[in-house]
Amino acid sequence: MALKIYNSYTRQKEIFETITPGHAGMYVCGPTVSGESHLGHARPYITFDVVYRYLQHLGYKVRYVRNITDAGHFEEEGKEAEDKVGKKALLEKLEPMELVQKYTNLFHWAFKKFNCLEPSIEPTATGHIVEQINMIEKIIEEGYAYVVNGSVYFDVKKYAKNHDYGKLSGRVIDELLSTTRELEGQDEKKDTADFALWKNAAPEHIMRWKSPWGEGFPGWHIECSAMATKYLGPSFDIHGGGMDLLFPHHESEIAQSTICNHRAPVKYWMHNNMITINGKKMGKSYNNVIKLTELFSGSHPLLTQPFHPMTVRFFILQSHYRSPLDFSNEALIASEKAFKRLWEAFETLKKLEPDKSETAKDEELESKVVNWLNELDEFMNDDFSTPKVIANLFELAPIINSLKEGLILPGNISSNTLLLMKEKFAFYLEDILGLQNISEADNAMLQGIMGLLIDIRKEAKAKKDFATSDKIRKQLTEIGISIKDEKDGGMSWTVD
Repeated sequence: MALKIYNSYTRQKEIFETITPGHAGMYVCGPTVSGESHLGHARPYITFDVVYRYLQHLGYKVRYVRNITDAGHFEEEGKEAEDKVGKKALLEKLEPMELVQKYTNLFHWAFKKFNCLEPSIEPTATGHIVEQINMIEKIIEEGYAYVVNGSVYFDVKKYAKNHDYGKLSGRVIDELLSTTRELEGQDEKKDTADFALWKNAAPEHIMRWKSPWGEGFPGWHIECSAMATKYLGPSFDIHGGGMDLLFPHHESEIAQSTICNHRAPVKYWMHNNMITINGKKMGKSYNNVIKLTELFSGSHPLLTQPFHPMTVRFFILQSHYRSPLDFSNEALIASEKAFKRLWEAFETLKKLEPDKSETAKDEELESKVVNWLNELDEFMNDDFSTPKVIANLFELAPIINSLKEGLILPGNISSNTLLLMKEKFAFYLEDILGLQNISEADNAMLQGIMGLLIDIRKEAKAKKDFATSDKIRKQLTEIGISIKDEKDGGMSWTVD
């Protein structure tokens, strides 16, 4: 059975055929490192980690590019638009690249805990300013961008006359032109739907680079187009990201890259659905943004306990990546118990030995087990259906436990089927789903989390941010961990 992928652009499942036989190019929009990674970041990177693993299993040589947005990410197109990194750097009183390094390190730390494979290439936006400027120059030469007061804007209305603008996101160009909010500086544009390729930097703007149009900084969308083109070519196989990026980010990428490279940039667009928290959209206004450090330590008010990264990974993979996923403390507790049961069955399976007696084989049971095992490949080939894979592994768990307890005689299942069950169970659980055993006393994990929280608390105290310092101490105390301030300025901790 050939791999089929749901293409967000055509809104249907399509057989996966790469542009270059035997090779697969995949670009996934990486984090904007202006703050700590949160639960919402976990879903796309775990999703595309599984895609990466499975494509390699199918024999493809995969080049997986996942960028770091360390400049230029701003939501509004106003004249005084400030990118997120620069704004946060001012708030934290850090140099922008100091802030970037801090949160890039935190991002890498968290996703190693999730057992995510490292991408083939992890380019940064600030490391590719030249490529972005070159791309903007080409778009201007083609007549689809214009310069105003040192800023450069993409002409969406002109592009839409000859191209299917809005097909990916389902937006209609006339509606975009009539409903886009009026923002400060919009008078620079020909139309409100036009987006910035380059922004002129105000005098107080920290992050700035020289360009043919004056000192400024790149727009968010052009960064991904430039980096994807550089490392994957003008057309590549898969572009991934969350559904929140459909518009304007990915729609803008298509427009820029199509004009610059004279072809459609991506063959298969893949988008994971969003995570909600207790039925509500995750956002600062709801006070329900759960940082990964809070998730692993249990220090968020919505949590009653710490949750291991493997529990979170398992929870995410229990839902299809295109389905909405509602997070709650109770749902994670249920996933923790379910994952423990599944892993215990796996450990039992590894110890089972083939039967050497003359016990008669149970043909019906044998057929069920073989069918469940064969379906694992079918489910993954059907748009990476990890929940169905997990469901079949759970179907096998009681069979394994019954073999252990003697309720099913070892000879009822052939030695070949038992061997196949061992191979498939290990392969899907560990190699494809990327899950690992959770030790009851996961000391290394706890040590790492506490070291991180102590560093954050020391930094808060140094800045006289006693509210944050006290909050960390209080919430750790509530889950049974005491922090003690030492005379030399150090900190120690104990589990009560």
